[in-house]
Formats: sequence, structure tokens, C-alpha cells
Amino acid sequence: MTVPSIEELGMLHERICKAVGDPRRIQILYALQARPHNVSDLAEELGIPQPTASRHLTVLRQSSLVVAQRNGTSITYSLADAGIIEVIDRMRRVLRDAVARQPSLVA
Repeated sequence: MTVPSIEELGMLHERICKAVGDPRRIQILYALQARPHNVSDLAEELGIPQPTASRHLTVLRQSSLVVAQRNGTSITYSLADAGIIEVIDRMRRVLRDAVARQPSLVA
């Protein structure tokens, strides 16, 4: 396996941050942490249209955050690496601390 360069890691970092920069995609990741879902179940659970869920899953899959597995005519999505939830949780703690120090960040 080739070790990615600093530039390649930077581009990947940017792509992943953009993917998790959408609140709906974060909700999807948390739902997939609980269990794998197909797009219909995920859309119903989150109360969003199926095309919207599908579009978000495409972004997450292209960023290698979720994987898709075909089961007959259905595709089941799951987290590629559960560690992304730890990263998101840590970021949320950092953000809460930042808001505690400077409440105007959310005003």
C-alpha cells in the first residue's frame, strides 16, 4: 500500500470535511452507526424524501464514509469505519467548548 502524500491527505481531508459538513449527512452517519439501512428505511427513519437520502448517501459513499452492499434488488448501506462517529463526536465537543467561550458564534 502506498503512503499518501501530504497534498493527497489534505485533499482527502477536505472531501471528508465537506461530506460531514451537512447536518443531514451527520444524521445519516449516526443512523448507520445504529445499524445498516437501505435507502427507503433510512429516508423513513429520518423523515426525508428517498431521493434526498439517496443523494446524501452518494456523497458519503464517494467520500468512502459508507459502503454499499447489494442484497438481491436492495442495497444496504453501513459505515465504512465506525471511527468517523468518534471524530464527529469530538468535533461536537470542540464546538460546544468554543460556543461556551464565545456565545456569539451561534448568534
